[in-house]
Amino acid sequence: MMYDLLIAPFAEFDFMRRALVGVLALGVGAGPIGVLMMLRRMSLAGDAMAHAILPGAAVGFLAAGLNLFAMTVGGLVAGFAVALGAGAVARATQMKEDAALAAFYLISLALGVLLVSLRGSNVDLLHVLFGTVLALDDATLLLIVSISSLTLVALALAWRPLVLESVDPGFLRSVSRAGAPTHLIFLALVVMNLVGGFHALGTLLAVGLMMLPAAAGRFWTRELTTLVGVSVLIACSSGVLGLLVSYHSGVPSGPAIILVAGGAYALSVLFGPVGGLLPRFLPQRHLEA
Repeated sequence: MMYDLLIAPFAEFDFMRRALVGVLALGVGAGPIGVLMMLRRMSLAGDAMAHAILPGAAVGFLAAGLNLFAMTVGGLVAGFAVALGAGAVARATQMKEDAALAAFYLISLALGVLLVSLRGSNVDLLHVLFGTVLALDDATLLLIVSISSLTLVALALAWRPLVLESVDPGFLRSVSRAGAPTHLIFLALVVMNLVGGFHALGTLLAVGLMMLPAAAGRFWTRELTTLVGVSVLIACSSGVLGLLVSYHSGVPSGPAIILVAGGAYALSVLFGPVGGLLPRFLPQRHLEA
């Protein structure tokens, strides 16, 4: 019985094994990035940047159809352009960066949907918006795994400045010249992981596997390294359980994965020992001398 529920879908079907590798790679790469974005209080900005890649992917689609290279390059260029453009507007005007990102996000989403609609069908639009995690081919899988591997290498080499720049960028600028390069590295990692998530989960859901596990993990630990581990664990578990729910119930895989991650967040809010609702209302032990 347990074999049929948990193992058989991956043992019997090649497309399920590909999807499994894809979601595990996404979880490993996106989990730590989500933690850094939460430290920066950029959780909603991640959603804006996820939509920002849509026009570039749409231009790649118009030029070459559902071509992996064209849509990836287009998404990377658009993501960087929106992130840097919103930052430039915030620095050159009185507008806050979150408002600038919101403006760029709305324009990008509308432009991307319009561009895809000019040439593609409704099926193509759904593919771009919601992804096709069960249809990952070798090239797409290699891209996702490469992005996750590159993310882990970059985090290993620049973890300290990335954390410091997330917590106190002013202090980092005062003691080192690494502030601006570190910020660019962070933006590059965010955009790359969103592009990888875009190919599997689409632009509307790509940020879900990045932010929901990080938000859920925050209710289980205060220690940063442990938080990263918990976030990766929740992201990977959500991917696996979401695929199983999708297979057994016949629902779309992308939304199933994100809803499982949302369920993990809801459970964390209720039962998490660090600020969860139920632990707050339970009687606490008083320390005695």
